[in-house]
Amino acid sequence: MKHNIQLIFTLFLWIAIAATSLMAQPSTKVKKMDTRRDVKMVTDSGTFIIRLSDSTPIHRDNFIKLVRSRFYEGISFHRVISGFMIQAGDEKSRIQADSTRFLKDYTLPAEFIPSLYHRKGVIAAARWGDDINPKRNSSGVQFYIVQGRIHNDFTLDSAETYRLKGRKLPLSHREVYKQTGGTPHLDQNYTIFGALVSGFDVLDKIGNTATSGKTGGDKPLTPIRIIQTRMVKRKSS
Repeated sequence: MKHNIQLIFTLFLWIAIAATSLMAQPSTKVKKMDTRRDVKMVTDSGTFIIRLSDSTPIHRDNFIKLVRSRFYEGISFHRVISGFMIQAGDEKSRIQADSTRFLKDYTLPAEFIPSLYHRKGVIAAARWGDDINPKRNSSGVQFYIVQGRIHNDFTLDSAETYRLKGRKLPLSHREVYKQTGGTPHLDQNYTIFGALVSGFDVLDKIGNTATSGKTGGDKPLTPIRIIQTRMVKRKSS
């Protein structure tokens, strides 16, 4: 009888431990309430608060899953170009390889929305070039945040003629590019799925860090890591 009681106690103990372990694991399912939350991304250079766009639901839900699975934690911003953008999501940039979180890159169908444009602070999906990716499908894991630069009518006209193949930028977008900056030549070429609510100072700090330059892949000389990502309650504006 005493032996049976010990077995039952041990069984319940293991069930409790297993339940605790399961609760500690972040869910990779997209909950409806998560679409009404923001993303808090803590880096060793500061914190970003990111608001995801409901206009690009495939990319929104994909990013939520990655945040909830903590995929980005430990990954570095592996490509930084001042006055352009900061990029992260490359598994190989993880400071200490963690095979339990390894995720092979995959693609998502493009979601180009005319109202979403590359103003400073937007977050968008990286992708392979048009020569091998004519449908402009997005990387499932790599993203960039636009730092950009201030434009004038001349640079915007040039972008329309040479980079956008004659497509005109809306006047409202042009005004934003002239006042707060961005990268207009990327419009309707890469999928935007959110924007910074706060952390513009962190964006500039990372964007202006010393790098290896173009010949070295624009890699920061000092690694800049993503420490933590969480879905957080959205503050009322």
